[in-house]
Amino acid sequence: MPTTKTPSKSTDKAPEKAPVISTRIGTVESDKRDKTRTVVVAYKTMHPKYGKFVARRSVLQVHDQTNESKLGDTVEVKPCRPMSKTKKWTLVRVVERGNRVELVTTDPNAPR
Repeated sequence: MPTTKTPSKSTDKAPEKAPVISTRIGTVESDKRDKTRTVVVAYKTMHPKYGKFVARRSVLQVHDQTNESKLGDTVEVKPCRPMSKTKKWTLVRVVERGNRVELVTTDPNAPR
């Protein structure tokens, strides 16, 4: 007895999933440039030969449109289109404010 296949209707498609954007959390290491921050993302990874966990870090150049992050802040960043040769990340939010201590001296002969 031959089997007959009925054509399946493809109108009941599942909605396409949005791409998952991986964000990273790091610490602002430098805020000397306008609208650009240097963020360090520290992580641990296992050494391929010895099996020991080794501390590593990634240094990211991050675009901060409003200059809201300061030195020592913990920030969340996400990848974006390249804005310059090295700047390929943008600031999502400031997770935690750091305690930035500025040295203020009244001595006019103090080194700067």
